[in-house]
Amino acid sequence: MPFLLLIGGALAVLGAALLVQGIQNQAPKARLSGVAGILAGAALAFLSYAFVVIPAGHVGVMFNVFGGVQDRELTEGFHIVLPVLQQVTQYDVRQQEITLATSTGDQINARSSEGLDIGVDVTVLYQVVASEAAALHQDIGPSYVAIRLRPQIRTAVRDGIANYNAASLISAQRAELQRGIEVELMTSLEPDNIRILGVLLRDVRIPTLITNAIEEKQAAEQQVEVEENRRRQAEISAQRRVIEAEGERDAAIARATGEAEALRLRADALRGNPDLIQLEFAQRLAPTVQTIMLPTDGNFLLDVRQLAGGAN
Repeated sequence: MPFLLLIGGALAVLGAALLVQGIQNQAPKARLSGVAGILAGAALAFLSYAFVVIPAGHVGVMFNVFGGVQDRELTEGFHIVLPVLQQVTQYDVRQQEITLATSTGDQINARSSEGLDIGVDVTVLYQVVASEAAALHQDIGPSYVAIRLRPQIRTAVRDGIANYNAASLISAQRAELQRGIEVELMTSLEPDNIRILGVLLRDVRIPTLITNAIEEKQAAEQQVEVEENRRRQAEISAQRRVIEAEGERDAAIARATGEAEALRLRADALRGNPDLIQLEFAQRLAPTVQTIMLPTDGNFLLDVRQLAGGAN
């Protein structure tokens, strides 16, 4: 442990000083004290390597000089080991991330299905399987990121992009590409006891010429959609006018039919009652005409003014 190492170092330095002073002054006690200090310091320094503390989120893999890598990982907390004979290597088993991007100077360059250059920035979330850290240590070692993880990410991204054309990489198929890369990494890294938790395509850069062509195509498609909407609106308006005209026509027919039926009923009524003809005629005379209807077998209409004039 660090504090024991510091104390041991301090005792060794103090003992060495006493030993030198005892030799110079011919003082046996000082020499003995110096030797004792050096031995005590060396013992504490040696014991400092016998205590190991595994911090939170880590496991320890023990290598024994006589037995090699031990299968049982050391969990979090305090452990005692044999100095020199046993060595402990710690592995972080928490969620970690690795980013390959332009900002870190290691972006991925790939080619689409039509052979266009594609630049990709990607972040991969991963985790060392805690119960298999000893196997990882024995197969690959602490440099597993550089030896296995980073190259495999590059391979998976390049293989995935090769299945798509450039235009589809900035559309809905980007999510499909991301999922495909994730599945490929899970499959390839599982035997190495590295668990893939997620893949994030941070940026996919396609050639500017292709981007401009896609934007122009989208603008043209939007214009076509606008014109199609206008045509549909015109058709709807024309259909509305046709419906209104048909409604007016049906209403006129209904009115004419009603009027014709009314006239027929009126004619039937007049034929059945001739006196109604005289009544109708009288009602249609001007208000200034004074008439007298005489109840006789014939129908007579007499002008009162003429009768009055004749009397004079």
